[in-house]
Amino acid sequence: MTDAQPGRPTENAMRRALKRARDGVALDTAEAAVLLQVRGEQLRDLSASAARVRDAGLEAAGRPGVITYSKKVFIPLTRLCRDRCHYCTFVTVPGKLRREGHGMYLSPDEVVEVARQGAALGCKEALFTLGDRPEDRWPEAREWLDAHGYDDTLAYVRAMAIRVLEETGLLPHLNPGVMSWTDLQRLKPVAPSLGMMLETTATRLWSEPGGPHHGSPDKEPAVRLRVLEDAGRSNVPFTTGVLIGIGESYEERADALFQLRRVQRQYQSIQEVIVQNFRAKPDTAMRAMPDAELEELAACIAVARHILGPAARIQAPPNLVDAEYALIVGAGIDDWGGVSPLTPDHVNPERPWPHIDQLAERTRESGFELRERLTVYPEFIARGEPWLDPRLLPHVRALADPETGLAREDALPEGLPWQEPDEGFTATGRTDLHRTIDTEGRTGDRRADFDAVYGDWEALREQAAPGMVPQRIDSDVREALAQAADDPTRLSDDQALALLHADGPALDALCSIADDLRRATVGDEVTYIVTRNINFTNVCYTGCRFCAFAQRRTDADAYTLSLDQVADRAAQAWEVGATEVCMQGGIHPDLPGTAYFDIARAVKERVPGMHVHAFSPMEVVNGASRTGLSIRDWLTAAKEAGLDSIPGTAAEILDDEVRWVLTKGKLPAADWIEVVRTAHVGLRSSSTMMYGHVDQPRHWLGHFRTLAAIQQETGGFTEFVTLPFIHTNAPVYLAGIARPGPTTRDNRAVTAMARVLLHPHITNIQTSWVKLGAEGAAEMLRSGANDLGGTLMEETISRMAGSRYGSYRSIEDLRAIATLAGRPARPRTTLYGEVPAERVAAAEASDGHLPELLPLAD
Repeated sequence: MTDAQPGRPTENAMRRALKRARDGVALDTAEAAVLLQVRGEQLRDLSASAARVRDAGLEAAGRPGVITYSKKVFIPLTRLCRDRCHYCTFVTVPGKLRREGHGMYLSPDEVVEVARQGAALGCKEALFTLGDRPEDRWPEAREWLDAHGYDDTLAYVRAMAIRVLEETGLLPHLNPGVMSWTDLQRLKPVAPSLGMMLETTATRLWSEPGGPHHGSPDKEPAVRLRVLEDAGRSNVPFTTGVLIGIGESYEERADALFQLRRVQRQYQSIQEVIVQNFRAKPDTAMRAMPDAELEELAACIAVARHILGPAARIQAPPNLVDAEYALIVGAGIDDWGGVSPLTPDHVNPERPWPHIDQLAERTRESGFELRERLTVYPEFIARGEPWLDPRLLPHVRALADPETGLAREDALPEGLPWQEPDEGFTATGRTDLHRTIDTEGRTGDRRADFDAVYGDWEALREQAAPGMVPQRIDSDVREALAQAADDPTRLSDDQALALLHADGPALDALCSIADDLRRATVGDEVTYIVTRNINFTNVCYTGCRFCAFAQRRTDADAYTLSLDQVADRAAQAWEVGATEVCMQGGIHPDLPGTAYFDIARAVKERVPGMHVHAFSPMEVVNGASRTGLSIRDWLTAAKEAGLDSIPGTAAEILDDEVRWVLTKGKLPAADWIEVVRTAHVGLRSSSTMMYGHVDQPRHWLGHFRTLAAIQQETGGFTEFVTLPFIHTNAPVYLAGIARPGPTTRDNRAVTAMARVLLHPHITNIQTSWVKLGAEGAAEMLRSGANDLGGTLMEETISRMAGSRYGSYRSIEDLRAIATLAGRPARPRTTLYGEVPAERVAAAEASDGHLPELLPLAD
């Protein structure tokens, strides 16, 4: 097959591996590589055990004896691509397209016409196939997009998916190649499923000259695996697979299957795995390469079934099997993939689709019934939220059998509006939680879908193990202290790490240095702000494993406020002297795309003078993806609606090693940085760090360095806020993975080093009375902090997590904390300016808190 293959395995190794497969014992990579080489009678042996695994899975899924397919049309949106795969005939060049009379992209009318013809023939899937980011390579592609008003190819994909939904009712399945986390957020609302073949994990086939993927930036295996992981984090039903026979070794082929198993185990997001055999094509660099034989394909299918297990849906394209249907069915597939009665296979145009009646007959000859499915598999339809965007549910339900989740074969698709859910801003659930969290507490210590929404806990334990016990280092703390006292801007990373690990007298000395630096930089006054937190909903399916605030819509503690309730709370806060409302909420799938604009506008209309400090970078990305706007355009629109600044929350630790343990679906560190940098063009923000969970001091150092670099570039941060991890009800702690929050030593070291490492760029360091209490906050004021944050008036996020220090503090309470630290206190605005006299008087009259925290009328 390939010059990378070693000799055949020994008969003893083959017998042992076959027996382990027959006995249902888990295979390792070496055994899988052996089994990939079975042929003849040994292949029949392996296939028999694989078929038993497949049959058990179909029985468990409620469709025994059924092999599925999807009736679809191909929509080759563009055949331009920035990659140069040596076996591909789908991709072409602009000149050839022009000579053939084609545009750089299918026009919108061409897209809709193909979909409309497919709908008339009973197709239910529109498979969008295209090259990766052609505008990055071809000026003609960039010119076409600019002329038609699209920022990039994916914006055009999104727009055409909506048109297909609205004008034909076909369900888009999008294959746009490599996608970032942000791209997935953009496309998930317009397609029930997305896909990208992994193909192989053999990096050498990409990195070495002459390899089939050399010169193709999107074919680096690590990049493609990241897409699969990001799709899992984003709760996207995802199609992927392997391409065999392109030069990979059997060990490399086995590794690709194990990598797919790893991703599926962690995220449960892979809806099907395609096992596709290489077919050489004329006019390609690999035209002389031998095709992958069908027995080789069958062996890979059987090994994939054993590795991926009974719940996996495994597919082989029926037009690539040379009518050897029984061989392929016997090896363990349960799906034939998409079959089109209208359009050719644009990737393998020389291989026509079998007629569906013929495919049904050949499937029946192998003892199975052929049934039509939708582009999204029944299991994901049954899961519902968060796997299907609410805007797609009417389209999916119109075509799905309500009992099986398979396609209603008699249904003809009809266009339906792609629109926001009907619920909008309706007050629901426990809207008095801001008050009763202090008196009645939460209903339970965890949400009802604890075992599903966060991913696989066992896989996470393995991933988190290195961070469970912070390592201590052996460095010269005295030298580091001397440098910090002399010029903190010249601290090396090794010196900074030594100080982050400091304890005992060394820690006392560090805090003294930080306190002196604080005094020299901002003086002795402790600042605070009269503010109200408004958490407008706690319904969220992002799957942050540290968050005890998020609830399913059906959970007892779930709630959503109406716009009037949000505005009423802002008005109440204004009456008692507030200058700011801080508003954040869960990523509620049913809120309209304009939700954030509506919230800001509602507050400004009710209280024009109120500073709206709202919407974390995660919410910014969510709003941009739901409205189809760029981050910059969304922030501009939010500012026009009344947004004044954004909180720098959702940062946690800006290191994805830690982030992907803490959260399943929150934005990656790079995206957080991008949002903040973009916001700083016209908006200020705070900055934060949550610590004391699965992190280590080296992660804190990296986080501080990142924030300092951003501030040097933009100057947009108003302050840095320390956020000690509250463990009590945090899912990641309840699962036995995280530490029980930071120690007092950790809190002092982080606060002091925030002052030292962010100097002179971020001058305000805030401590949290919510998380530390009065005594703890006073200690941080003696360790480099100069700000106490706000009165809050209500606080549910930390309280839901188990904080013991209440939901609000009066002005006198905050002044008392400053007094504990031996310092005076004064009020400030969000941007650390002077508070108008009228606001000061109103706050003094009420002591900065509501006379009664009562639930608002609906």
